[in-house]
Amino acid sequence: MFKNMVQVNAFFQSRNKLGIKPGLERIQKLLYLQGNPENKLKAIHVAGTNGKGSTIQYINNALMANDYRVGVFTSPSMDGLEGHILDNNHPISKEVFLELINALYPSINQLDKEGMQPSEFEIITVLAIMYFSSNVDIAIIEAGMGGREDTTNCFIPILSIITNVDKDHTAFLGDTIEQITYHKAGIIKEGAPVVVGEVKDSSFKIIEAEARLKKVPIYCINKDFYYNNLSIKGNLQQFYWNDKTGNNLFINLKMQGEHQVKNSSLAIMALTLMKEKGFRLDVSHAIEAIKTSTVPGRFEVVYNHPMVIIDGAHNTAGIQTFLQTVSVQETGKQKHLIFAGFKDKDLQTMVNQCLPYFDSITLTSFQHPRAASVSEMLSFVNSRKVTVEPHWKSFMHKVTELDEVDYYVTGSLHFITMVRKFFTKKKI
Repeated sequence: MFKNMVQVNAFFQSRNKLGIKPGLERIQKLLYLQGNPENKLKAIHVAGTNGKGSTIQYINNALMANDYRVGVFTSPSMDGLEGHILDNNHPISKEVFLELINALYPSINQLDKEGMQPSEFEIITVLAIMYFSSNVDIAIIEAGMGGREDTTNCFIPILSIITNVDKDHTAFLGDTIEQITYHKAGIIKEGAPVVVGEVKDSSFKIIEAEARLKKVPIYCINKDFYYNNLSIKGNLQQFYWNDKTGNNLFINLKMQGEHQVKNSSLAIMALTLMKEKGFRLDVSHAIEAIKTSTVPGRFEVVYNHPMVIIDGAHNTAGIQTFLQTVSVQETGKQKHLIFAGFKDKDLQTMVNQCLPYFDSITLTSFQHPRAASVSEMLSFVNSRKVTVEPHWKSFMHKVTELDEVDYYVTGSLHFITMVRKFFTKKKI
């Protein structure tokens, strides 16, 4: 049994060597040994290559504004192990986490002895389900990777959302968009409508076939619901949202970029379906909550002088969306990118995508087994714009002494989490 979080962190660190383990047999066994808490869940399941975190946050805040107690399971965490499991936007306490892991530990030991060692992610997922089943009204569960064989695909949702489909995690999900779509479509379940974002025709056909197989309705952006008349007023994006049933809503959005208009549109469709299912929802409260929503690490200003913006783009599609937002940021200052990422990503394409949008780029690295070294990245970049700094913290200290340039940090969610913590401490 664990007495403190130091011991817990050491335990989870030791599970890292197990790596990513697709398949549901281990989590199903763990849940069975806990009395199947997933059967008590009222939850939404969200998969997709990008946009999951933002879509989840819009739904979360809208439900909270309607007096629901909402749980969110997310990965990676920006606030330690406890930050994976949120209760009304707050990480569960260390004391609660200790209580949960001690309750689960005998089952983990049993699986270890049976040669079914559960991974770090599988254990945290079970802890989240244990907590949500007893403490929240509605949970929102973010898929870790893919969907069909993802650890989180272990419950029957009230509805499913697929935000979009692009290439990522190809070593596990396949090299083609169609193979990746097949995995993501696996979250579709009987009795749970599915909301779908912008996807290619080939992807939509696969999702549609899965929905038909499971006999559930499908609601797709630009087919069943729409956003239009997009404009910017001050620091707000404004647009009209409507669907085929005659709903017509005027939406204000603090979050920047057209991708956030799409993400919020998915959230509004999901909330509309929940209301149709009998959930008590005041639309005006929901719209106001969506308006003021922000998501840590999504084009977030973490320092003002100089301006430092972090963004969690970590694949080629995410980088393209990030760059679209960068392109409309005009402060009159030069733009400098600080980039680091995992070596199993298409870093060459990602860095080359960024070159035309920035006056200068610094490639750096961070402490993680999957992190690419600066020499690895420099080997595929040939530009005078690019310099290297092996020690990112040293460079960040230099950044805070200069105010002539705007800085942007991206490439990896794990990396920007570290950078965010650095600047949070800097402000204190």
